[in-house]
Amino acid sequence: MLGIVLWGTYLSVFAFILGLYPQDEDVRPRLQALDFEAEKKKKPSIFKHLRRIVRIVAQINRPLAVGPVRQRMIKDLSMAQLGLIPEELFLIKEAAIIFILALTYPIVQPDIIIFWILMSFAFGYYIPEMWLRGKIKKIKGTIVKDLPDAIDLLGLCVNAGLDFMLALKWVIEKSPPSVFINELNIVMQEINVGKTRRDALKDLATKFDLPDLSTFSRTLIQADKMGTSVSEALNILSEDMRLARFRRGEQMALKAPLKMLVPLLFCIFPVVGLLVAAPIMLDFMQNNPIKNLAH
Repeated sequence: MLGIVLWGTYLSVFAFILGLYPQDEDVRPRLQALDFEAEKKKKPSIFKHLRRIVRIVAQINRPLAVGPVRQRMIKDLSMAQLGLIPEELFLIKEAAIIFILALTYPIVQPDIIIFWILMSFAFGYYIPEMWLRGKIKKIKGTIVKDLPDAIDLLGLCVNAGLDFMLALKWVIEKSPPSVFINELNIVMQEINVGKTRRDALKDLATKFDLPDLSTFSRTLIQADKMGTSVSEALNILSEDMRLARFRRGEQMALKAPLKMLVPLLFCIFPVVGLLVAAPIMLDFMQNNPIKNLAH
């Protein structure tokens, strides 16, 4: 009963802390002024104060988030689009460690106390990390899935006579909300506030480290740099992206038998063997042919 209460309490606190941050918040400060009024209407003042309190408490972890570790965590949190800072991620990990220690304390034996503490720290540290990695993987998969369709729309708009910026604006306005459309919107806003198109596209490619997204950005940068036709570059890129997606589908189809092998071996084959062998074993136990031969 105590474990259920602690588990529910931890999940409630964890969800509450994450609820203080918008899932799609971007950390680029120059763009915050563009959405300032909408942010004021969207979030009540009490949540702003609570968020500020959580962020202040998380500052105790500042010595832990320094140097390359901080840069890596900033990039991961930016990809996951959680609106957290590294200190707050450490705070979540510390809360997970405390929760695991409290949950498992009643069943711990004195002779394994050190092992229990080490395992609690390991699980408490890596469970939020695994959750973050899963979030990033899901977002990257969504971007890879949406990228060919967005390139097709951009190519159609450019072929219809629009320049790149107007085509980008049209695609953003007419497309359903998605992670990639949101990133394109950020690129357009950055260009509008003074960043060059090349730098905005480079930042987009660097943010996610996706080969397809890097190819998309590099193609547009090269077209802009060399003065070639953007529509022709987009048409070629669209064909390449669709071919790459088809090849990924083939690879997934080839991997399917291997993934099915484990459940076949451990779930289906034992049941089939039991169904086949059970009648034979029952008949053997009832009739005992060896005993009959002896007589």
